[in-house]
Amino acid sequence: MLTSKERAEIRARANTLETTLMIGKSGITDAVVAEAENLLTARELVKGKVLEGAFLTPREVSDALCEATGAEGISVIGTKFVIYRFSEKCQAERNQTGRAKRKTVSAAKADPVGKGVRARRAAAKKAKEQRDQYFREKAIERSIERSREKKLRGED
Repeated sequence: MLTSKERAEIRARANTLETTLMIGKSGITDAVVAEAENLLTARELVKGKVLEGAFLTPREVSDALCEATGAEGISVIGTKFVIYRFSEKCQAERNQTGRAKRKTVSAAKADPVGKGVRARRAAAKKAKEQRDQYFREKAIERSIERSREKKLRGED
C-alpha cells in the first residue's frame, strides 16, 4: 500500500508519460493483461486510455488491471488511468545509474530556518547560563565580604 506522498510523487512522474496501453471495445482481454504485465515489469508505471467504444469505465478498467497484475491504481482522470507496480528490474537499473531512492534528510538539513532558530535559542540559553553563573559567583563573593566586615567590626 502506498502512502499519499508516494502516490503524489508517482502521479507527478506519470504526467510526462505517453499513453502506452489502449483499451477498446473488446475490453480487458488476456492480451491486454499480458501487455500490462510487460509494461509494468519494464517501466513500473503504465498510463492507459479507455477509448470511446469501450463498454467499461476507466475506473473499472483500472481496478480490473490492478487485480489481474497485482498493481496499484494511482489515478483515473477522464478517460485516462495510471497504474504502478514496483519492479526489481527498474530498481537494479536505478542503482547502477546512481538514481536510487534518495535517503531521508534529517530535520536540521531539511529546514534551514528551523536550524537557525534552534542555533539562536541554544546561543541565548548558553549566554543566560553564563550570566547566571557570573551573578551567582558575585553573590557568593559579596556574602563572604559582608561576613568579613562583620567580623572586623565585631558584630558577630
